[in-house]
Amino acid sequence: MATEYHIVVLGSGGAGKSAITMRYLHNHFILQYDPTIEDSYRKQVVIDSDACLLDILDTAGQEEFSALSSQWIRSGEGFIIAYTITDSKSLEEAREIQARTLRVKDADAVPTVIVGNKVDLEDQRTVSTAEGVEFAKSVGASFFETSAKDNINIHETFAALVRAMRETRAKAAGKLLPKSKPKKRCAIL
Repeated sequence: MATEYHIVVLGSGGAGKSAITMRYLHNHFILQYDPTIEDSYRKQVVIDSDACLLDILDTAGQEEFSALSSQWIRSGEGFIIAYTITDSKSLEEAREIQARTLRVKDADAVPTVIVGNKVDLEDQRTVSTAEGVEFAKSVGASFFETSAKDNINIHETFAALVRAMRETRAKAAGKLLPKSKPKKRCAIL
């Protein structure tokens, strides 16, 4: 039987939340921007040899829907917080969303992956990789730069979040999961 995980995808408008979600669910890239209010999806996958049922909530990023954000956060167990590398304001909004997530969950930490999306637009970058890494590190989250268009780090993002949720569940149950052994790399000398 698959273990269920409740994931909420948050971020500012235009950060690519729906594009990330659709790429993960259907391996499809959305060409035009159509603001989301709220879409819910379910997908059964295998992550690290375990069957998982992902319940994914793709949310609105527009300010007029911010009243719904507390409801979305309460429903979630793990969070993907996206910004676009082409807009430094979206990174600031991601910081605010992450802080709001902790307030609503009344927790010091929740399973989170910070995503700097749209690396296919490198020539338009205004947010450095280092800024994203530092933000994620400061809140104890994993970090990926992604491209929904080019399918870069999309599956890795969701897998990392499921792993973080598993670890949080294990800690709450009073037992730690053994750390994964790093994969050995071969070197030709």
